[in-house]
Amino acid sequence: MKRSAAFFVAVSFLSFQAVSLLDIGNARAQQASEIKRTPLFQQDSTIAGYQAIMNIVVIPPGVSEIKHTHPGPLSVYVLEGTLTLEHEGRPTATYKAGEAVLIETGKIHRGINSGDLPVKIVASLISENGKPPSAPAP
Repeated sequence: MKRSAAFFVAVSFLSFQAVSLLDIGNARAQQASEIKRTPLFQQDSTIAGYQAIMNIVVIPPGVSEIKHTHPGPLSVYVLEGTLTLEHEGRPTATYKAGEAVLIETGKIHRGINSGDLPVKIVASLISENGKPPSAPAP
């Protein structure tokens, strides 16, 4: 009877550990599928009433942004990976490391990573002070 109880405790403990490891794995997978934005700076522009914002954005493999707009022009430079860009008024295009693109004020767009490696970009925005840097597309 003592061996059965000890066996049950051991199996229960191992089952709990396996579930905990699965939970940790799921949490890491969920985190890995999120777009990461690292602010480099946000400050008043040399143009009165405007601000300059620059971020490093990392899009994991298989992840895309929601369709959105910006209240000013957005310059994007691809550091790593291949970015697919859906852009209102233009055909869908891809940009590789070393390439850049300008997204005009108010144009609906979204970045997509269809590759196997993360896409890493520098995104620079000039917009009026007090306006949110982006908004979901209607």
